[in-house]
Amino acid sequence: MTTVAAKPKTSPFHYPEFVLLSLSRFTGTLGWQMLGVAIGWQIYEITHDPFAIGLVGLSQFLPSVILVLFAGQLADQMDRKKIMAITHSIGAFVGAVLMLGEMDAFVTPALIYACAALLGIARIFGAPAMQALLPNSVPPDQFSKAVAFNSSMFQVGTILGPALAGALFYFGAATVFCVAALLMALASFLNTQMKTTTAIVKRPLTLENLFAGILFIKERPILLGAISLDLFAVLFASVIALLPVYAKDILHIGPQGLGLLRCAPAIGAVAMSLWLAKHGLRANAGRNMFLSIIVFAVVTIIFGISTNVYLSFAMLALLGCADMVSVYVRTHMMQMNTPDEMRGRVASVNMLFITTSNELGDFESGAMAAWLGTVPAVVVGGVLSLVVAGIIAWRVPSLRNLKTLEEVK
Repeated sequence: MTTVAAKPKTSPFHYPEFVLLSLSRFTGTLGWQMLGVAIGWQIYEITHDPFAIGLVGLSQFLPSVILVLFAGQLADQMDRKKIMAITHSIGAFVGAVLMLGEMDAFVTPALIYACAALLGIARIFGAPAMQALLPNSVPPDQFSKAVAFNSSMFQVGTILGPALAGALFYFGAATVFCVAALLMALASFLNTQMKTTTAIVKRPLTLENLFAGILFIKERPILLGAISLDLFAVLFASVIALLPVYAKDILHIGPQGLGLLRCAPAIGAVAMSLWLAKHGLRANAGRNMFLSIIVFAVVTIIFGISTNVYLSFAMLALLGCADMVSVYVRTHMMQMNTPDEMRGRVASVNMLFITTSNELGDFESGAMAAWLGTVPAVVVGGVLSLVVAGIIAWRVPSLRNLKTLEEVK
């Protein structure tokens, strides 16, 4: 009797846990993005003030600063899939509250800021758990592909979420919040179906354990340089928070157009992530990361001064392409060079940098726009991003000269 050899598993999608994790990230991202678009549009509709948009970002950022190290500790002490299920459930709760608020006409800026803070708490606990869980879902030889494909699922959700939100605005904001809540609930259910295990080592809640992730990164200049580069580049050149202003007052395309603008960076990121999934970065990883930041800054400047919808969309798509290269390099270096029992704490530090760049960046953008005007604020941010890239390239030559991602120590 002839035994048929099993076909080798050559794709991350051959592993059920990776499939569940990716589907959870996809549906959760749809929900997060829909909430983000609806909240941004609603706060600007109510206040007509870009500074109010910045306060939404600040409301999400402040809880992150306080809780981020505890989030990393928890991700190394508790089943990570359960953490993700809980945080997605919080997102569903926020969507339901805002839906009821729209239906009964009691949505106020204070309610929006409170909901934004709750979303910030959910994300700061959910993201380290998700990042730390990814290496547990596939064998090491499939991890590079898993990073690219998982990022693709995130970016596809980032494309479809805003577009879906924009389309559903025809039926009112309550409909957007309702669908977002349902998607978050589905993501939570998918998390409960996973069977991955976390390498849990019980440790007391001490300052040493809380700051272990920070010390781990501090001792590795390449890792510190990579996340610092991404932090300051996005902090200064963040334009996402100001897209409601561009959609309403500069490009005059309304909430449906806002949805399309929010899609554009993700379209570019998906295209780049698919290319990276096939080809990877086999050489000159450090140089390519710096080039991506330069492109990110330049297209931000062009977007800032554009009054043409098509040019603005194209620049946002290029921005997404450039950002994806940086995300790919940073994620690969972080997760493949961190012991499993520390991945939660290291991921929480990485998340703090990301949260600082995105959410504090939203506040910085709103404040700068209120002070200088929207267009000058975006242009100045792009210039500052270029300056940061130059300083880090000078100060961290080991990152600039990095050839392959496997060289990181």
